[in-house]
Amino acid sequence: QVQLVESGGGLVQPGGSLRLSCAASGFTFSSWAMRWYRQAPGKERELVAGVTSVAGSRKYADSVKGRFTISRDNAKNTVYLQMNSLKPEDTAVYYCNAHFGGSPGTDYWGKGTLVTVSS
Repeated sequence: QVQLVESGGGLVQPGGSLRLSCAASGFTFSSWAMRWYRQAPGKERELVAGVTSVAGSRKYADSVKGRFTISRDNAKNTVYLQMNSLKPEDTAVYYCNAHFGGSPGTDYWGKGTLVTVSS
């Protein structure tokens, strides 16, 4: 049974930091690209950051470049999102995604963790 379980969300002040974690099980984690998406109230889900399976290449949305860092630990079947210099517009539910096989490919999703940036 495939599971993606996010943790680490919460309330943080503007300028603060959070680290999200996503623990994966039920599939060969190291063979899958891993991504973080987010969905703010009233908006569509958007891709925040991704890391490939083999080379570990990373990509980021323009809105988070220089502030967020995605990383993966294949030994722990876990992907992380380090978020620094948080802004109120980063407030959203953050979802972990596992992707395999190009487009459309196969996707697994976590249930999400809420990040609220507010003073």
